[in-house]
Amino acid sequence: MRRTASRAAGAVAHSDGDPADQGGTGTDATAPVPAAAGAPPAARQAAYHQDELRTEFRFQLPRGYVDESGTVHRDGVMRLSTARDELVPLRDVRVQENPAFLSVVLLGRVITRLGTLPMVHDGIVENMFASDLAFLQDFYRQINAEGHTRAAVECPHCAESFEVELGGSRLGES
Repeated sequence: MRRTASRAAGAVAHSDGDPADQGGTGTDATAPVPAAAGAPPAARQAAYHQDELRTEFRFQLPRGYVDESGTVHRDGVMRLSTARDELVPLRDVRVQENPAFLSVVLLGRVITRLGTLPMVHDGIVENMFASDLAFLQDFYRQINAEGHTRAAVECPHCAESFEVELGGSRLGES
């Protein structure tokens, strides 16, 4: 079972590897490691799901992007970031003049779908509401950190265990 971020519903979801659950076409999986030849079909299926790599994640904006015709776009897909995605914006003149622009350019590269828009780019991200931009920055950190910014802790008063988010760095900075 792989932990994945899905804050659209306000919770962290756990995927059992079902491609229909992946926010994509199911083609974003790595080749499975073969199970033992004599293993039962259920064990082979479990081995396949364990080795899948999820690269696209669905989200829903809190407010939504309003296009020039007044249509509100809320449902979208963000893909995992590559090193190139984080390096290319550093050459952008807008980012060099104002480093705060980095997150806008970066998000414009990794958001692959937003509502019925034919294309998503930094101009779209630049015109989003501040609450939606903050949501996307947090979502980006969650899916690209793959849980490394969460820590299990225990309440000193009641001894109940829970997780806390430790991440707080700015988008695009490791």
